[in-house]
Amino acid sequence: MKHLLFCLAMLLGPASLSACAQAPQPGPAAAQVPPTAAAPAAAKGNTPDERARQALLALNPKMQIDYIGAAALPGFREVIVGGQVVLISDDGKYLVQGSVVDIGSQKELTQSSPALSKYRQDLLKSVKTSERIVFAPPNPKYTLSVFTDIECGYCRKLHSEIAEYNKRGIAIEYMAFPRMGLGSQDHRDMISVWCATDRKQALTDAKGGKPVPVRTCKSTPVDMEYHVGQRLGISGTPAIFAPDGTQLGGYLPPDKMREALDKLAGEAQAVKPAGMQ
Repeated sequence: MKHLLFCLAMLLGPASLSACAQAPQPGPAAAQVPPTAAAPAAAKGNTPDERARQALLALNPKMQIDYIGAAALPGFREVIVGGQVVLISDDGKYLVQGSVVDIGSQKELTQSSPALSKYRQDLLKSVKTSERIVFAPPNPKYTLSVFTDIECGYCRKLHSEIAEYNKRGIAIEYMAFPRMGLGSQDHRDMISVWCATDRKQALTDAKGGKPVPVRTCKSTPVDMEYHVGQRLGISGTPAIFAPDGTQLGGYLPPDKMREALDKLAGEAQAVKPAGMQ
């Protein structure tokens, strides 16, 4: 139980910044929320939403809860915290973390949550295109939001193939996520990249292993983008998001990335009502 609660604390607290590759996929876990004298005796209105809120605050009173609503799993509320979905039973006694699959439809319910997709889309929209470093072909078919780090091996591999992504109609819009944290040399180097007159060349040089000249400017979006990444629950780089908010994991070769995007687009088209484009 202690190990489980530690894992939950890691999920519900700041994301790990040390991973460099594909983000790990959490395994299923469930726990009964322990009673605590510090928790309020009764939730205001005694609604399922409030019971879920109070149950999580009993685990961590400083937790930032971004969304609570009805879950696809009957008898549970869906909660977004730290960029991740957890399920809390309507009575506030049980917490489920990890994959939940509808056997009939063979659909995973947490990562495909419409609420999670909207949450991610809204956060991604908060970062203007002018604050990103964009590598795009004319009239791209797809645009990916990619949180990157200049030291990460998989980030460098992805960038070395940027022309191949562009040839397949995929635009890459980079946002900064210095995985060693704010105040690190990694963070300072990424500020220097974003302060460059030619950001694209500066980023290419940095990812090619060239020394990063120290640059300063009045303001950069690096810190803001890092905090957006934290709120999205990023635990590794590159962290890649499709336009609909789906996280595509980490590095995928250009052909595989195009296949994944075509599949997402096909699935989205299949669920549209008849007569809609």
